[in-house]
Amino acid sequence: MGIPVTVLMPTLAPLAKVSRCRAFGANVVIHGANIGEAKLLAETDPEFAGLQYINGYDDPEIVAGAGTMGLEILEQLPEADFVVIPCGGAGLLAGSALAIKTLKPTCRVIGVEPKRCASFLAALEAGEPVAAPTTPTLADGLAVPTVGGNAFLVAREYADDIEQVGEHEIALAMLRLIESEKLVVEGGGAAGLAAILPGGPLHQEVQGKRVVVPLCGGNIDTTTLGRVIDRGLAADERLVRFVAQVSDQPGGIAGLTKLLADEGGSIKDIYHERAWLQTSISNVQAKVILETTGKEHAERIKAKLEEKYAICWQPTTALDNEDPIDVYSHESEPAQPKAAVGDNNAPLGPVSESDGGSDTRIVP
Repeated sequence: MGIPVTVLMPTLAPLAKVSRCRAFGANVVIHGANIGEAKLLAETDPEFAGLQYINGYDDPEIVAGAGTMGLEILEQLPEADFVVIPCGGAGLLAGSALAIKTLKPTCRVIGVEPKRCASFLAALEAGEPVAAPTTPTLADGLAVPTVGGNAFLVAREYADDIEQVGEHEIALAMLRLIESEKLVVEGGGAAGLAAILPGGPLHQEVQGKRVVVPLCGGNIDTTTLGRVIDRGLAADERLVRFVAQVSDQPGGIAGLTKLLADEGGSIKDIYHERAWLQTSISNVQAKVILETTGKEHAERIKAKLEEKYAICWQPTTALDNEDPIDVYSHESEPAQPKAAVGDNNAPLGPVSESDGGSDTRIVP
């Protein structure tokens, strides 16, 4: 159309997203640690004075356009019982919820946001959009510290509920999509699926229901994708780690590796150290990262190892779930009890897992 466009993105924006925007001819400006800081620059920098600012998640026309997704969902699957939608700035949730609930009030529309940027929940609790504590997340596309004002008013009225998912669930959802659907979906786009998989907050509720999960976003760098796959494998116990105490005599390590090979495990990494072991001088600690076929296989290998070696299985440290530095502008805080949409004083309890099945439709 020949219209000049300037796009502002935070420093955490995937390189794939930046390069594609530039390939379309956009002037891309990288600024700020999160979308909120990039938005502030767009609104205040004199360089952009005179340009028409379009908020990517709160502009009324953007929200209305998002509603067309809701129309298409009901057109293709009018019998849908649930639609589970990723939520960042809340524009997609607001537009789609308005369309779906207008045409089919009995269909439940649920928003899903990352625990590390629970801005919609923060807005519900405050009664208006407020800046939420934000830390790095795989769902970088949903890391909007403050939901849009227009989007919030609409989504609060029409969405049935809001749920949160952690990094573990997001990584596993991305892995499932790659392996089962042959789809590369970014963390934010996979948040809806993360909520309904076993261990997710909606898993039990959607059993036996017809569920639609939009997969909205495929902007992920290949280097990040590799790390996400490893995290997904670890969450699935197809990648495990352990420490075993073995003999430091010739053949000591060989005996350990033979046992692992006989049990069908594949060593991805192995390292041994002597200096910090406080027992016999003739022993050594072998630290192993092992590939397995899944939880049951990993448990069988663990049992075999325990018959012969002193082991520490899946050792963890306090740093495994800590960010050494907050690269965003807000400090992280403990997760707060969740309030239901439309009822800021109604915390919901945990949802247990179920082995039942559901008819789930994913929409790329």
